[in-house]
This record gives sequence, C-alpha cells and structure tokens, in this order.
Amino acid sequence: MDAERRIAELEAELAAKDAIIAEQAVRIAVLEQQVAVLTEQVARLSELLGQSSRNSHKPPSSDGPAAREERNQNKKKSSRGRGGQPGHQGNRRHLLPPAEVDQFVELFPPQCKNCWEPLPQVPDESPRRYQHTELPPVKPHTTEYRRHAVKCPGCGYRTRAAYDEATIPASPFGPRLMALMALLTGVYHLSRRRAATLLDDVLGVRVSIGALSAVEARVSEAVKPAVAEAWVRVEGAEVKHTDGTGWLQAGASLSLWTLATTAATVFKVVKTGSTELLRPLYGALRGVLVSDRATALNFWAMRRRQVCWAHLLRKFVSFSERGGPAGAFGRELLDYAGLIFTYWHHYKDRKLSRAEFRAWMAPVQEQFEAALGRAAQADIARLSGSCANILEHREALWTFVERDDVEPTNNHAERELRAFVLWRKRSFGTQSERGNLFAERVMSVAHTARKQHKNVLAFLTACCTAQRDRAPPPSLFDAEPAAA
Repeated sequence: MDAERRIAELEAELAAKDAIIAEQAVRIAVLEQQVAVLTEQVARLSELLGQSSRNSHKPPSSDGPAAREERNQNKKKSSRGRGGQPGHQGNRRHLLPPAEVDQFVELFPPQCKNCWEPLPQVPDESPRRYQHTELPPVKPHTTEYRRHAVKCPGCGYRTRAAYDEATIPASPFGPRLMALMALLTGVYHLSRRRAATLLDDVLGVRVSIGALSAVEARVSEAVKPAVAEAWVRVEGAEVKHTDGTGWLQAGASLSLWTLATTAATVFKVVKTGSTELLRPLYGALRGVLVSDRATALNFWAMRRRQVCWAHLLRKFVSFSERGGPAGAFGRELLDYAGLIFTYWHHYKDRKLSRAEFRAWMAPVQEQFEAALGRAAQADIARLSGSCANILEHREALWTFVERDDVEPTNNHAERELRAFVLWRKRSFGTQSERGNLFAERVMSVAHTARKQHKNVLAFLTACCTAQRDRAPPPSLFDAEPAAA
C-alpha cells in the first residue's frame, strides 16, 4: 500500500510538472511571438529613422544634420578653385539697347591729344558705352471721380451726376496694381501682411488685409480663361509629367497635383489623391504620362506611362542599407539602376546614338527584370512586395528607351511642385476654397508664362485690364503683352 501510495504521489507530481512545462511552453511561444513582432517593429522604426532624401521620397530640406553631413561627405571633392574656371565665358549684365535708354550724356574730347588743336563735337559711330540705372522715387497715380450735385436755378432741385459703371472703376485699384498684389502673394508667396507692408514702404500704397484678399479674388477670376487655355494645352501634349503633394486648407489635409509639359504647367487642389477625383483632371488620357507608381494613376494605360527611375533608385538605396538577403537584393538592383543612368547620360551627352543606347539597354532590361523576379519570390518583408509591384509596372519602365521625347525621371513635375511645398511650409496652406482657386490659378499662369518667355506681371496686368474693360482675355500662347 505504501508503494502504491508513493507511486500515486509521484504520478501526481509528474502530472503537475507536465502542466507547468506545458504552461511554460505556451508562455515561451507567446513571448517568442512578441519578440518577433517587436523585432519587426524595431526594424521598421530603424528603417524610418534612417530615411533621408537619398533613400526615400523626403525632400533634402527634411534631412537632419547627420544626413546632411553624410551627403556632403559623399560629394566628390573637386580640385578646382572657387569661382569661374578657365574658358568659362561668364555671365555679365548686358547693355540695354538705345531705344530703352531714358537719357543720354554725350562726352566729347576737348582737344586732340596729338597736336592739341580743339576738336568739333562730332558723334562717334561706335562710342564706348556705360550705363547707370537708378530707380526714381515711386509715387502712385491716384484718380478721384467726383459726382457733383448741381442746384437748378429755375426750380431749386439738386441733381447729382449719375453713377456710370463705364466711367467709375469697380475696384479702387488699377489693373497693374492688382496684378502686382497678386504677384506678391500668389507667386512670391509673401503673407498678406508683409505684402501690405511692402506696398506701403516701396510704392506708398496703403491697403488693408481684407482689400488684398478681395483683389486676389478679382485676379483669380481675371486669369480663369488663361488657366483653362493652359489645361487644354496640357491635355493635348504628347508627353506630360504629373506628381502630387499634401496641401492644407484651414488645417484640413488636402491633395495638390500638377500636370506639366514643356509648354505649360497647371495645378489643382483636390480633397484626396484618389482615382475617382484625379481621373477627371487628365481629360482624354492622351500621350505618355511620366509619374511615380501611385496606385491612383492606374487608370492610365501602362504601355503609355513612364515610371520615375529616381523614385526607384531611392527605393533600391533603402533596400541596400538593410542586412541579410534584403541588402544583397538591394545592392544588386542598385547596381542595375546605376548602370541604366550611366547609359542614359552617355546618350544625352551624345556619346551613344539612339540605336546604340537601345542595344546597350536590352541586356540590362532583361537582367534587371530577372533580379526583380527573384526578389519578389524571396518572400522578404518590405522588399518582395515592392519588387512585385515594380514588375507589375514592367511596361512603364522602359518607355524612355523607345521614345526620344520621354525622360526616365519625373524631376520636371517635382521641380514644379517645389514652390508649392515651400509655400505650404511658410503659410500652412490656405483658409478657404477661394484661396485654393487663387493659389492654383495664379501659380498655373506664372509657371506657364515663364515657359512661354512672358513677363508674369505684364500678363497678369493684361488679364486684369481685359476684365476691367470687358474685353477678350489675353492668351498665354500668343504674342507678348505690353511690358508692365
């Protein structure tokens, strides 16, 4: 009996120990799962912490001191001194043509340096010219309209002159002054308060913040036909670049998009960057669209797109900075991307003909896609999915190889958006829908006018003048309007 009791006690102790071991195994499994999750989170946070302009979509201005120091260290040190180099023609101020000079001071030698005889003041056909430019004191020209009331000598009734809209301007400011106000706030992105201060200091024009806002609304309406014309020109272009960024309206997050060609640039603020809201902006979907891999742009046929290789390059840099197989794949893809850009620059520098460029690119294309396929099948977190997505854009990777008018990067659209990004950082966006319309319209006019080699102030003035006179609006793509 004692032996049986002892066996029962040992079996109970064994069962208790088995229960403890099972509980500990469950606990270990839970802890291992937590460790795996935390390890993944640490890897993600470390990757985010290491992001900079060289390995992500972030702009260079967002780089911290360490990233900036690393970027400067990686720059190739030049052996050349600062300033102009031997053979450089230099840039200097050119003399204005005589027709644009306001005053001439003619200087003649009083006597001959050889025989000392007096000399007549005979103009030289090619005198040595020197020009001195000064800004005279600026005094605004103000016109006052007075409606008099005249007493009738017969009946004594006082009759006041009628209010004639054709004679008395609807705005207290003239077209050029309104155009300048819009230029300061909508193109040079001064705050309304600073713009009002500048107008007072420089021009002697006193204007309230509310009046500046009202002028912005009038100018926005004045340039509306020109903006519509720019949209038509962009829609019909054979190659267009597009990109988007965030925008703020009274603290609410919106989306700002641009469409840019060699001839015109337009901007549009939308609620979100969804396909539903973006699709109507692109019209008939004509030509080749250069962009990043934004899912919202998948309505454009892949065979008529070009994916931005600068975005891909930064993605591959981020892969290469990881350890293990992810880093190995990243470095391989980065090598191919570097080779592609090398061949492209050789072609742009005319070291390769178009036929040679295509021939050199053919094996690189095949090998690059094979590397992408291996990376996509490797089942590596935060790498395989991206590589599979790039492969889905296979048709849009090589359009620049086949077409001479397509570039491999979307730098054009990114440069166009840069001014808006800086504006958003300084002013935190706009406060109303009317402000959004003013921003997108005036910036569309300014960027397009510069591409058409037009004076922006002169064109805005022409638009405001046409609005005042109820005349046909000027065209962004016609002859230059009169200088402001």
